[in-house]
Amino acid sequence: MAGHGTEEHPHGADRLCEAGDRVYSRAVRRGRVPREDAEPVPCLLELALLHPDPDDMDYLVPTSPQEVMTRLLRGVYDEVSQSQRRMGSAVAAFEWYAGLGPQALSSSVEGGSAIRVLDGLSRIQAAMDAATEACTTEVITVQPGGIRPEHELTEGLHRALALRARGVRMRDLYTHVARHGQGLLNYLELMGDAVEARTLDEVIDRLILFDRTVAFIPANSDRTLALELRHPALVAFLATVFERLWRLAIPLTASLPDTGIEGISHREQSIAALLAEGHQDAVIAERLGISVRTCRAHIARLSETLGAASRTQLGVRIAQVGLDGPPRSAESGGREVTIPDQGSPSVR
Repeated sequence: MAGHGTEEHPHGADRLCEAGDRVYSRAVRRGRVPREDAEPVPCLLELALLHPDPDDMDYLVPTSPQEVMTRLLRGVYDEVSQSQRRMGSAVAAFEWYAGLGPQALSSSVEGGSAIRVLDGLSRIQAAMDAATEACTTEVITVQPGGIRPEHELTEGLHRALALRARGVRMRDLYTHVARHGQGLLNYLELMGDAVEARTLDEVIDRLILFDRTVAFIPANSDRTLALELRHPALVAFLATVFERLWRLAIPLTASLPDTGIEGISHREQSIAALLAEGHQDAVIAERLGISVRTCRAHIARLSETLGAASRTQLGVRIAQVGLDGPPRSAESGGREVTIPDQGSPSVR
């Protein structure tokens, strides 16, 4: 879309340029248009009249004319004394567009689209800020990826403080690795009783859910695309997943359980179970929120402790001492295990 900046399209959504009018009308009639059709008219993306299709990122789908009209009128009413003529043109324009396409385009859930693609960090930030402002009771989040970078905690601090000021309850799930991040500990100390945190060996991808009404999840690997979900069934499903993980998680204020196996840490027990499932080092590292280098260092210590000279032998040793299942502690009924003698293929 190079060469087609906003200077070439100095208009609002209610006064589309001729090219934008053609493409948006086509999108409303057909339900979507290929991305290349919109390249000559970046105004449609800038004005949020088109957005990525959640089912096929090579296509753009139109925002319903009714939703666009509502958004426009909200701003117009703030300046009603200066904008009466513009308000009339907005209504007239989008009533006409509404008659072009199927009724399904106008479907919405309590004031917003059931699934909305947020393209770009600025739009994601704006949607998160709006959801924070509207939140009144609860925020639940899942934060994968190990130790939280300081900049991520700082970026979300203003939202967390605003929520705390309104008495909103916050619960956060992290991986066990996050316990080692001083930035997270400082953040939780600052937030006090407003935030409760727990950890697991591994968690699902990032999730932020406000008042069990609107949820945000990433839509690509670098998190420059996000989905805003308002469909009640989807939001309820995500809330149920969170609650089940929450019950399994360990409070950040509590210590991790001992493995019951001398020389093997809780993290190494988790790595052993994933190795037994056949996962590669990079996959294990991502799931546990550690670097591949750290993961391999733990695998090397496992091999040394269990007396394994190869990955194949390590798999056998892991099964012999019962590390091929979910982590278990001596307190929770795990049996005491003797490490196999390095010269013997059997457990003694």
